[in-house]
Amino acid sequence: MSEVLENVDFVKVPTMITGTEEQDEFIISNNALEIIEKIKAENEIPADFKLRISTSSGGCSGMNYSLGFDSEVNANDVVLEAGKLSIVTDDHSLFYIQGVTLDYVDGPHGSGFVFNNPTNSHTCGCSH
Repeated sequence: MSEVLENVDFVKVPTMITGTEEQDEFIISNNALEIIEKIKAENEIPADFKLRISTSSGGCSGMNYSLGFDSEVNANDVVLEAGKLSIVTDDHSLFYIQGVTLDYVDGPHGSGFVFNNPTNSHTCGCSH
């Protein structure tokens, strides 16, 4: 089991990839954790369901990230622990969540989960 480093605002989750450093950890805000638990409770999602994070190419605009709840752990999946929340991702997506922060924002322009990837650079201006 991996060590989870907790802070007032976020939880750092080591990806367990050989050769990675602290800046490569997946980070999830406590606010996002609270909202995820609230969603699970309101929708009566069983406690053993994990948060599944998957990625896909967004073309020149970067990566697309998806969230959902899943009871299955496939052969190519990795399970990470963020406090009481288990996160499952496939071994390919694991590399694309390194150094990424998952947060939940609620502001004048709307609310929702936001993935902040500091290494994601836009390479063109086509907006796709």
